[in-house]
Amino acid sequence: MRSLSLKPLALAAAAVSLVALAGCANKNSQKRADTNYVARDVNTLYNAGKDRLDRGQYKLAAALFDEVERQHPYSPWARRAQLMSAFSYYAAKDYTESIQSAQRFLAIHPGNKDAPYAYYLIALDYYEQITDVTRDQKITQQALAALGELTRRYPNTRYAADARLKIDLVNDHLAGKEMEIGRFYQRRSQWLAAAARFRSVVDQYQTTTHTPEALMRLTESYLAIGMREEAKKSAAVLGTNYRGTKWYGRAFELMQKNPV
Repeated sequence: MRSLSLKPLALAAAAVSLVALAGCANKNSQKRADTNYVARDVNTLYNAGKDRLDRGQYKLAAALFDEVERQHPYSPWARRAQLMSAFSYYAAKDYTESIQSAQRFLAIHPGNKDAPYAYYLIALDYYEQITDVTRDQKITQQALAALGELTRRYPNTRYAADARLKIDLVNDHLAGKEMEIGRFYQRRSQWLAAAARFRSVVDQYQTTTHTPEALMRLTESYLAIGMREEAKKSAAVLGTNYRGTKWYGRAFELMQKNPV
């Protein structure tokens, strides 16, 4: 989802911080030869992956980091390579593979110092797949869950700080989906169904940018079905908290035309 995406400034730095060695692969090697199974020492494999990553060849980099893990599963390099593989897949926008690599790292090394970064990558993988409000929001819910897990487990990390910002954006997106459905029902004069959606925004997403409009449309829906006292309450909440908005102005006019 491009409208929500905030590219984390710390992401590249975080990836670089995981690299203990930064050599160069053989500049004259053929691309096809990079990932063929050839027994190679761990330094050569890891540095070949790092070289491909630096050159923006993310899929090749990920394959080479995977090869480190495959050929040298018990070395310290295998642990680093798992995270570098997850990051490389993320950079290649292969989010499914990135999630799997990060989850494999967490399954094997749950208490590792880089575990917060693995959780962060998983959250980003879901976050980057969020679609506009006209589409199914399953991925959005998964992003929210992953971001929430990161903040619960590691609340004092820089990754959690960025995750909290993204949680606000995701909630705003989910509220926007509820508003989109509520407006759909309003256009068809399905006022009860519309009111349920707007009520959901007010109750579950009250800190989002959609709350003032939701209160106005709730006032509108309640008036349409003759629930004047409920309409009055919604307008009153709108007036107390968002008096300076255009939505309050519209709700005020509605109540003036339909006095209780």
